[in-house]
Amino acid sequence: MSAVVWTAAGSLAAWLWLLLGQGFFWRTDLRLPARREPETWPPVCVVVPARDEAAVLPRSLPSLLAQDYPGQAEIFLVDDGSSDGTGTLARSLADRHGGLTLTVGSPGEPPPGWTGKLWAVRHGIGLARARAPRYLLLTDADIAHEPDSLRELVAAAETAGYDLVSQMARLRVASVWERLVVPAFVYFFAQLYPFRWIAEKDARTAAAAGGCVLVSAEAAERAGIPDSIRHAVIDDVSLARAVKRSGGHIWLGLAEHVDSVRPYPGLGDLWRMVARSAYAQLRHNPLVLVGTVLGLALIYLAPPFALVAGLVGGSATPAVLGGLAWLVMTATYVPMLRYYRQTLWLAPLLPFTAFLYLLMTVDSAVRHYRGRGAAWKGRTYTRPDPAAGQR
Repeated sequence: MSAVVWTAAGSLAAWLWLLLGQGFFWRTDLRLPARREPETWPPVCVVVPARDEAAVLPRSLPSLLAQDYPGQAEIFLVDDGSSDGTGTLARSLADRHGGLTLTVGSPGEPPPGWTGKLWAVRHGIGLARARAPRYLLLTDADIAHEPDSLRELVAAAETAGYDLVSQMARLRVASVWERLVVPAFVYFFAQLYPFRWIAEKDARTAAAAGGCVLVSAEAAERAGIPDSIRHAVIDDVSLARAVKRSGGHIWLGLAEHVDSVRPYPGLGDLWRMVARSAYAQLRHNPLVLVGTVLGLALIYLAPPFALVAGLVGGSATPAVLGGLAWLVMTATYVPMLRYYRQTLWLAPLLPFTAFLYLLMTVDSAVRHYRGRGAAWKGRTYTRPDPAAGQR
């Protein structure tokens, strides 16, 4: 029982540190900073990489076309070798809905050393360069924006002088598995990359959410985007790091007017989404993988285990320590569940969800060593991601 006591004590200490010393990652009140409308609205180009997105495009593209932006704005959708008529559908939606001008391009297959998405982004930025935009909005094809989204992003960047403003789109939570897994995905991301640290110029922490990234054209060129991160599987974090390393001021927070319309109805869908890039996040390092598994076990699995072991063994100390750690864990998860408008009864289930993420991470490593790596829509990237290791 002494080993259980020490493990529970270590877990409680870890949770007290996470509560107070990890940038208050659990708070969900970090939204777009205070902003005012500029006297002159700068030109913006929206770049949308899209591969086989016909299923979601009717719910996302019209929202971009309908942007209420006072300045010059244009959309460049890059059809990345789709087989489902994505490009044709995009043109049809533009003809039907009107709004901002839409240009559809196609870059062809990516050369060696490039991920498909970043090759498409490169092509889109190349098309946009002729318009001499001050800002580029990089947004995924499954992201829907409220009509004032672009306006608010630009106003925030102009007011505070940010080189990059990114919003974590509110992911869909409709199925049972989405309710259990999706809020935890954002919670874990914020724990790994505390949003408040990201906005600090002198802090090393840098991250963005790929579904919605407004970056100044000057900062993108200075950071060599996207060429400098061309092989990055976790492209959003790598992009933010490149911009911050080159002297840029960046910001990331939770969205109020940006939503993902992509469904992940089953556990298998969510599993593939996480396992696709989890091992790349660990820099394909087996020692980091072992440390991560042990850390997840200590922080998330030890509290309920200690509580049950103490109750069964009639020992109050591990039960109290484990119960307190589980209570702190649960309390830090409540704000994220509220943000996602989910029942708070899901909060005590976080250890179970963390166990699923532990298994997904291990599976991601197994896929990598079996040569399947990061598989996405018919492409597999087995090469390690150097950009993911630059911190």
